[in-house]
Amino acid sequence: MDMSVSPALVVDRVVQTRQGAAEQQVQIAVLKEAMQTQESAAAALINGVAGSLPLASSGSVGTQVNTLV
Repeated sequence: MDMSVSPALVVDRVVQTRQGAAEQQVQIAVLKEAMQTQESAAAALINGVAGSLPLASSGSVGTQVNTLV
């Protein structure tokens, strides 16, 4: 069995591997940006709903600790 490897084949495999790594880096960067956008949108929604809510003035729940925030 011939075990010789063509230099062109080796170079081709190295180039393919590097291109694959570069594509993965771009995909990860896009994913991180999308996650940051979702994080900002979720925080804005939560802040818009919660706001500054006062403690309850009567009853046994919410008079000592604001459980809504």
